[in-house]
Amino acid sequence: MFLTEKQVDVLNFIREFIAERAISPTLEEMAQFFGVSKITIHEHVKALESKGAIRKQPNRKRSIELVENASQPGHAESRAPSMLTIRGRVAAGQFIEEVEANENFSMEDLARDDNGCYMLRVEGDSMIDAHICEGDLVVIEPAQSAENGQIVVARIDDEATGGKKATVKRFYKERNRIRLQPANEHLEPMYLARPDVEIEGRVVGVVRPQL
Repeated sequence: MFLTEKQVDVLNFIREFIAERAISPTLEEMAQFFGVSKITIHEHVKALESKGAIRKQPNRKRSIELVENASQPGHAESRAPSMLTIRGRVAAGQFIEEVEANENFSMEDLARDDNGCYMLRVEGDSMIDAHICEGDLVVIEPAQSAENGQIVVARIDDEATGGKKATVKRFYKERNRIRLQPANEHLEPMYLARPDVEIEGRVVGVVRPQL
């Protein structure tokens, strides 16, 4: 099960609340604790439910239950998964809006420990010299930091939508900025202020479904 950092935070809050009070928190209580709207908390709770981390009874105010074996995120068994989820698409050119569109992909021939990895389908040709081409599936290991030269999925705010947009590039920390370097001699690097760039994960594999 892959949970985002925010979803882990919400799940941990729910677990601690239930342990202390023997009841589950309301959306209002969670929204107040995190300083966000009820709508935002509702989306996190809905995502946790869809991923099997919690159960929720309809039309009840305190109806959240932790699902056994899912209440401790980040402690999955060490095993080779048979499937990974293709969560959407990511640009290999300019940033594009991330759109979630889950598919499953058999990992029998690309097995690794199930540590939250997932896949993104590449659009664009900015990483072709790193053998990452349009239509390829990149295997992403969730991470919030990277070493210089590593290929990462980097995100920035999308002012037009209020969400995030992402790209895959080589990551470099420079004196007072971040350089996102394409692997294509015809394209220029992107330079961004450090606080503006969020690392979503590191590219640890590439799958080419069709040759």
